[in-house]
Amino acid sequence: MSAPVVPAQGRRVEQPPGQCWCCGSIDDPDRMVQLGNHPEVALCRPCARWAAKEAWEIEDRDRTGFLVSMRDRFRQLRRGVIHRNWHQHSVFGRPLRWLGRRLP
Repeated sequence: MSAPVVPAQGRRVEQPPGQCWCCGSIDDPDRMVQLGNHPEVALCRPCARWAAKEAWEIEDRDRTGFLVSMRDRFRQLRRGVIHRNWHQHSVFGRPLRWLGRRLP
């Protein structure tokens, strides 16, 4: 899981697993998103996807237009699905989660 790192002295050192600052999950550091000026901050891919959607929503607050209103409707729909726990449904859950990963 962790890739060996070869420092300047030539000794191999195991790279410690990274921990997500959002949910606390542990994963390979190469599979985590690092924040630019803060390499100590790492996010797992699901949390990074969530943060990107949140940032997109914040950017849309200052915008107008047809696509912005459609994204807002998708967000409202997503909140309704989660509130009703439809994403955990045995039949509808998997397709709804698949759509949720691909919509804004």
